[in-house]
Amino acid sequence: MWCSTFLLLAASLSVSLARPHFKPMSSEMVNFINKVNTTWKAGHNFHNVDYSYVKRLCGTMLNGPKLPVIVQYAGDMKMPTNFDSREQWPNCPTLKEIRDQGSCGSCWAFGAAEAISDRVCIHSNAKVSVEISSEDLLSCCESCGMGCNGGYPAAAWDYWTSEGLVSGGLYDSHIGCRPYTIPPCEHHVNGSRPSCSGEGGHTPKCVFRCEPGYTPSYKVDKHFGKTSYSVLPEEEQIQSEIYKNGPVEGAFTVYEDFVLYKSGVYQHVSGSAVGGHAIKILGWGEEDGVRYWLCANSWNTDWGDNGFFKFLRGSNHCGIESEIVAGIPK
Repeated sequence: MWCSTFLLLAASLSVSLARPHFKPMSSEMVNFINKVNTTWKAGHNFHNVDYSYVKRLCGTMLNGPKLPVIVQYAGDMKMPTNFDSREQWPNCPTLKEIRDQGSCGSCWAFGAAEAISDRVCIHSNAKVSVEISSEDLLSCCESCGMGCNGGYPAAAWDYWTSEGLVSGGLYDSHIGCRPYTIPPCEHHVNGSRPSCSGEGGHTPKCVFRCEPGYTPSYKVDKHFGKTSYSVLPEEEQIQSEIYKNGPVEGAFTVYEDFVLYKSGVYQHVSGSAVGGHAIKILGWGEEDGVRYWLCANSWNTDWGDNGFFKFLRGSNHCGIESEIVAGIPK
């Protein structure tokens, strides 16, 4: 008995020793990932950024309240090998958009507002094109969690069906009723945006009015969901949901190496857990025989592959398939 315990301990030690520990966001970690020849390439996305800032970006509380589950009847429908919502619904401009949550843990609100915007367009046959306000959701949904200090994706979709959400574009865009008020920050050393720090990003105040000069009124501008629901943590169910209804919101555990993603199909290689993060999933595909989900992040276009990334599909990697939420517009 003692001998087998010792062998188990030795085996686990050798595994942990085989995976060296690097300083987060260091060149050593980048080099290690690229040397082990995994399914993706690493590089520096944040150049003058404090690590506390990156930790703050991961503002999704995982394993929170769940919405009722909707089971998609796939029948004999054969899913395509590759599917991209941007190509399927080319007349819906928000599908191509990458937002920036700034120094605020508002990813839970962004993933929801982005996918809801897409679905409003898709389900209206591109007659209604609107940027749903992340700000309205972030600041006014008290049941969603703690604003910039984290929230629950399921609660965000539930809020859309019960209270509705107004329109609102990117920071300083003056588009819609309530545009985002937290400024994007500069990931690079020499750039025009303010620098990224772990500070700031206080949750904006909830105001039931649109910015000056915008019509219609706040109340009239609201867009509502008819239903909101969870999707079963099965690959085919998630594919079927996206294929029929448009992008969904997903969430997963971020590890330090994800921050360094540049291209390819991400899977965890190095580093410790940073926190929970919510994103929009808009399709799927295969790259060199590796199945992936196609996702949009909310860390600006200078992160990753112009703001998008591919994530290992089919094995609930980092929990990505167990937190899928969606809904149908009214």
